[in-house]
Amino acid sequence: MEILGKGKRLAVSAAMADMDEKTARKYRGLGKLPSEIKVDYTWKTRKDPFAEVWEEVKGKLKINHGLEAKTLFEDLQRRYPGNFADGQLRTLQRRVKGWRALEGSPKEVFFPQVHRPGELCQSDFTGMKTLGVTILGKPFDHLVYHFVLTYSNWETGTICFSESFESLSEGLQNALWELGGVPGRHRTDRLSAAVQKPNNPEEFTQRYRALLSHYGLQGHKTQPESPNENGDVEQRHYRLKKALEQSLMLRGSCDFSSRQNYAVFLTKLFTQLNAGRRDRFKEEVGVLRRLPRMRLDSCKRLRVRVGPSSTIRVNHNVYSVDSRLIRENIEVRVYGEHLEVWYAQQCIEKIPRLRGEGKHRIQYRHIIDWLVRKPGAFENYRYREELFPTHRFRMAYDWLKGRHPSRSAKEYLGILHLAARQNEASVDYALRTLIANEQPISIGAVEAIMGSLEQIPSPTQVSIAEVDLGAYDALLSIREEVRPCYQIS
Repeated sequence: MEILGKGKRLAVSAAMADMDEKTARKYRGLGKLPSEIKVDYTWKTRKDPFAEVWEEVKGKLKINHGLEAKTLFEDLQRRYPGNFADGQLRTLQRRVKGWRALEGSPKEVFFPQVHRPGELCQSDFTGMKTLGVTILGKPFDHLVYHFVLTYSNWETGTICFSESFESLSEGLQNALWELGGVPGRHRTDRLSAAVQKPNNPEEFTQRYRALLSHYGLQGHKTQPESPNENGDVEQRHYRLKKALEQSLMLRGSCDFSSRQNYAVFLTKLFTQLNAGRRDRFKEEVGVLRRLPRMRLDSCKRLRVRVGPSSTIRVNHNVYSVDSRLIRENIEVRVYGEHLEVWYAQQCIEKIPRLRGEGKHRIQYRHIIDWLVRKPGAFENYRYREELFPTHRFRMAYDWLKGRHPSRSAKEYLGILHLAARQNEASVDYALRTLIANEQPISIGAVEAIMGSLEQIPSPTQVSIAEVDLGAYDALLSIREEVRPCYQIS
């Protein structure tokens, strides 16, 4: 058509376009290009094998949109034996896919958001158990409080063990002080530690509102069953775990010598991840608001009364305290990982915090002074198992009970009292010596061994000689030399 427009004859134009002259005359007469007269393919080339059953298939899809084509196909094969071959599954899958696109229920729409520097931060907890991190060979089951700026994707995290308010407060404050400023808004999912129940007129808990107010943050929460509203931090969860998994592979081990070493490793990983976000991060830092003069305490303060059993109940768990505090009102400061016991404006003890509910932590030193005076209470004491500091103490009690049942409790409590007054490690060594040498166990025998000690010997080093595989080779060679003989009678 271009050549014809230049005044060339039809035959010359057709030859130059590598086209038959009759074909060129047809297109010239129509005045259209070949692509303009192409007929769309809309007809079926073969009979639809599902035409007779399609209405009932469609009815089931309308009732339950989650039905898969394979499930429907297997149902048809059962109800109409011999009518449908296995190779026709793909045909039904295409039909179902087409129906869903044209007549099915609308799919969820995700709306891209515009992020502005310093405007929004998101945070959430994520479990790290699947990565298999261990501390000195023991599984380290933990969470990470994960904080992300949505504009630059700058991120950081804090190790924790529960989705408590204390963990939320500590993690958020750690992130803000590391960041060096405060964004405009903070969004979380519907954490029970921060968000009130739906029937409550208040949106957030009192403690969370106080935390937001201290930093001048505007709080936001996601809608029920809408994790995509916290999509930035949810996506960073996946990428963080992937990066950590790769870093552990590169390191060659998931085992760490201490929790502190693991925390340093995690901090270095965040630094590496943030290295490629410096330009956008600088934009955010320039518009962040100033931090307050000081941090807010990441703890919950409770006033509790010590019961007659020298125990307190905190967050549905039981803890023992010194018996001198019985019937006294004390203040307990609950942190993410420990409790502080305060009396007369002094912190008199720190206790590791129990995770979960319905648990107990009893320290024998708190109650042993009175328990030795009431040895009859030991046998049925509710928390008796907590009064065996090591397995050797338990073995000693079992030995005493088997040989001196009438005075076993009194004798054992005397040994336990000795551990409380002097040195638990020395008592444990004395019991180990008596048990190993099969000697009678008593308070006097323990004291005699302790009196002869200048210092506690170091643990016995166990060495295993290298196995000589040559012995197995020799056995195999002997087996080859010895041939079975059969006598035929």
